[in-house]
Amino acid sequence: MACHDPPSSLPLTGEPIATRWTPDIKAEVKRSRVATTRQLAAAINACPAEQRPKVLVNASAVGYYGSSESTTFSESSAPGRDYLAEVCREWEAAAEEAQTRVVILRTGIVLAKEGGALGRMIPVFSIFAGGPLGSGRQWCSWIHRDDVVGMILEGIRNPAWQGVYNATAPNPVRMGELCSALGSVMGRPSLVPVPDFALRTLLGEGASVVLEGQRVVPTRAQDAGFKFKYTQVTDALRNVLRA
Repeated sequence: MACHDPPSSLPLTGEPIATRWTPDIKAEVKRSRVATTRQLAAAINACPAEQRPKVLVNASAVGYYGSSESTTFSESSAPGRDYLAEVCREWEAAAEEAQTRVVILRTGIVLAKEGGALGRMIPVFSIFAGGPLGSGRQWCSWIHRDDVVGMILEGIRNPAWQGVYNATAPNPVRMGELCSALGSVMGRPSLVPVPDFALRTLLGEGASVVLEGQRVVPTRAQDAGFKFKYTQVTDALRNVLRA
């Protein structure tokens, strides 16, 4: 990177994880996050101190915590022990190598019409074929895209923000609730579940991304006074689908 006193650095890259995990894919999922972030941190550190970005806002994910149906996770919770938790730990450690203020956003399921989990669900619900994935009991820690943008901007603008923040709405829901809310907003039923075995046949180990979840709350952002525009999933979905 060129050192011309850029105000901030915001890397948002990474191999998609909602796919079948071959050994090559798993290696690329990690490399595209960890190695890329480490290179960016090294580039920041190579700049003269007066020309470095004042802040690095780096992505991470709620997969840091592993999965649980009963535990509520805040930023102080211990990391999980599965593959995605390992990726997130190494990803965050790479960002923390940067010799500047670092803000890490552990992001949940971003509700946006284009791409992501919701982007894949909308066409299925539109043809009356929607329903929960797996048991429907897994937690979905979601966030509206506008609130993600708001947290990124707060991380850039507010020098008091430093360290890890959960980029999730204050009221996570279970998968079944999310699908029911989506069906209600779209005027469609949520009656056609996708069984575990079908997803595991299709995605293999990668099915854990949708079949397992975690209940994550944005404790640090709320304590810092951040105001979420969307705290209820139905309101968030209604806005996304109207856009």
